[in-house]
Amino acid sequence: MDPIDVSLLRLLQENGRVTISELSKQLSLSRPSITERLLRLQERGVIEGFTARVSPAAVGRDTLLIIQISDLKVPVSEFEKIIAEDSDIIECHRVTGHISYFIKAAVQGIDGLRLLVDRLIPYGNVHTSVVLTSPVTFRSILPKSETQA
Repeated sequence: MDPIDVSLLRLLQENGRVTISELSKQLSLSRPSITERLLRLQERGVIEGFTARVSPAAVGRDTLLIIQISDLKVPVSEFEKIIAEDSDIIECHRVTGHISYFIKAAVQGIDGLRLLVDRLIPYGNVHTSVVLTSPVTFRSILPKSETQA
């Protein structure tokens, strides 16, 4: 990945709706060259997709949770299928160590928290934390340069 690709990734992560024409101007490249670079980054799996970031609170999910699941009582495949189908779960990570999963969820108030915990209890030990603030909600991901390593 060359410095132009890195700049392209930075610009796209700052504003995913930026036009090819604007990218072309900012990077001093032709529109076909920008398009080719975007396609190549997608084909290599560097760019996984383009989405909108939605505020959970703005859509009625004002309570953000971090949930730890340990001592799983069902097979991993069964648990992961259940989690994938639960619309309150917005992220799920299987991890090493005593805790098996870290889950990020967005629910509507304490009642939403209670209902989600009730759904998860049959699958393992559930430990919840309510997010008070999020000092870093999103950060651009770029390759480390040799000077940053």
